Amino acid sequence: MVELITTAVLYPAMLGGIGGLTRGFIGLLKALSLRRKILWNYYIITVIVAMVIGIFTGIIFNFDYRLSLLAGYAGTDILEGIYKSFKVEKVYVGKRK
Repeated sequence: MVELITTAVLYPAMLGGIGGLTRGFIGLLKALSLRRKILWNYYIITVIVAMVIGIFTGIIFNFDYRLSLLAGYAGTDILEGIYKSFKVEKVYVGKRK
């Protein structure tokens, strides 16, 4: 039973987290080069989400380690893109006086 939990949950979570950490590290380097403020809470949340995505990917696809790693890396990017696409922004049409 413990081996099943380790294989089905722990390894995919770890690999998803590594994928998320890799993506986050690249984002940190980008933020440092552009001298932007680093949001540490956002960074931690994206790594946790990457771990959850890795778990679900591992469970659904019978734990292919490459897929869990890739899902952790790309998964948070996909979710962030979906969030930004639904984000409401003000649009002004016409002339403004």
